[in-house]
Amino acid sequence: MKKMVIGIASQQAIRARALAIARGDHQPRPNEPKIWFTSMRSLAEVLSDDNRALLRVIREQKPESLSQLAEFTGRAPSNLSRTLKTMEHYGLMQMQRESRTVRPVVTASEFVIRAA
Repeated sequence: MKKMVIGIASQQAIRARALAIARGDHQPRPNEPKIWFTSMRSLAEVLSDDNRALLRVIREQKPESLSQLAEFTGRAPSNLSRTLKTMEHYGLMQMQRESRTVRPVVTASEFVIRAA
């Protein structure tokens, strides 16, 4: 699994960085954050103990579907789906569509947090 670098900065700083990249004024280095949060609180909500445990179950058990993941974790599929969509939005995992099922796959197993 790969290490994911996460940054924390104000919305204005994130926007200014994105515009500088778009203009070509800034070339992101490989070790710079790819994912940004505006506060430690929002980061803590996404990477809570429960959500990190969920990522660990996905990584170790390799469920074939959301319903199988729900069985492994004892969580309701609707609640699980919402949590997984949020984590997918931030790039922490992917939902791979395979015929009639959706299989969760973890994309990062280690996190480095950089606060501006």
